[in-house]
Amino acid sequence: MTKKAFDELISIGIDIGKDTFHIVAFDPDGRLVMRKQIKRLALVSAFEKLPRCVVGMEACLSAHFVSRTLRKMGFEPRIIPAIYVKPFIKGQKNDYNDAEAIAEAAALRPNLPTVPEKSQEQLDLQALHRVRSRLVSRRTATINRIRAFLIEQGITVRKGLRALKNSFETILEERKDEISPRRRTILIGLFGDWLWLDDRIDTVSKEIEQISRIEENCVNVMTIPGIGPMISTAMVAAIGTGEALGRGRDFAAWVGLVPRQHSTGGRTVLGRITKRGSRYLRMLFVQAAKVILMRPNRWPDYSFGEWLTKAAERMNNNKLAVALANKPARTAWSVLRQKNDL
Repeated sequence: MTKKAFDELISIGIDIGKDTFHIVAFDPDGRLVMRKQIKRLALVSAFEKLPRCVVGMEACLSAHFVSRTLRKMGFEPRIIPAIYVKPFIKGQKNDYNDAEAIAEAAALRPNLPTVPEKSQEQLDLQALHRVRSRLVSRRTATINRIRAFLIEQGITVRKGLRALKNSFETILEERKDEISPRRRTILIGLFGDWLWLDDRIDTVSKEIEQISRIEENCVNVMTIPGIGPMISTAMVAAIGTGEALGRGRDFAAWVGLVPRQHSTGGRTVLGRITKRGSRYLRMLFVQAAKVILMRPNRWPDYSFGEWLTKAAERMNNNKLAVALANKPARTAWSVLRQKNDL
């Protein structure tokens, strides 16, 4: 690479790996002038020698850490969703081709939607939600395993966590002649795992609730009907103050609560919801909507009560829940932005 080309780099693409990074750079004429592989620990020393320019990277693990590091050094990092990088890949998939596609996307398409750089507080809050989600999933799997082992012995328990937990000891005592000693030991061990998971979930949930009470953005969002500590903190962890999205409709689309569109020739064709974006946030909003639907006597208290009453007459419950989830999602973004724009 000539000194002139080195001094006039227009964009750099990084393919982030676990131990190594693959770097590709372009000059203003669009020529590829550098292909290099570096160790993760050599990130700072390698970029100190490069001219300051746009640096593109895919949204992935450690992308926010790399972005913050490069921004402090004077670079202009852009975190690009992988779906927008894919059209730029040429030839077979490998690390250098991925880095080249990222560099081209960052340089040639400055209007591509990018992922806002998350602060350390956002990442920590996001980590809490991920830990809680994993614990809830493990608890569900443990409960299903207990039910399966009981059914193998011809014992069924009605649906619900509370029903199984309240009747577990009674079942072991009254059916001790039908349950072998080894099976009994296994069931008791699984029940102990269940109780331990309950304690861990409660601990993490209380920490999230505590954060929601002291974080101003969370407090503002929780003024909306149906939104509590879980949704407010998950939303703030995901989008911060929402500055990357232009309006509430964009946030609802990002969450995946809008119909899939396949329109042409002036004819609008809408299908099922896209399910794009944050699956976790979408689940929380839909669950909140279902809780609201369980209390029709409270519908008049909400700003969308009249609409909800009419919609309930023409939609089934699942479709109605998704349609309803769209409204607090859009309202939540609006509250988040207006409070931060004051």
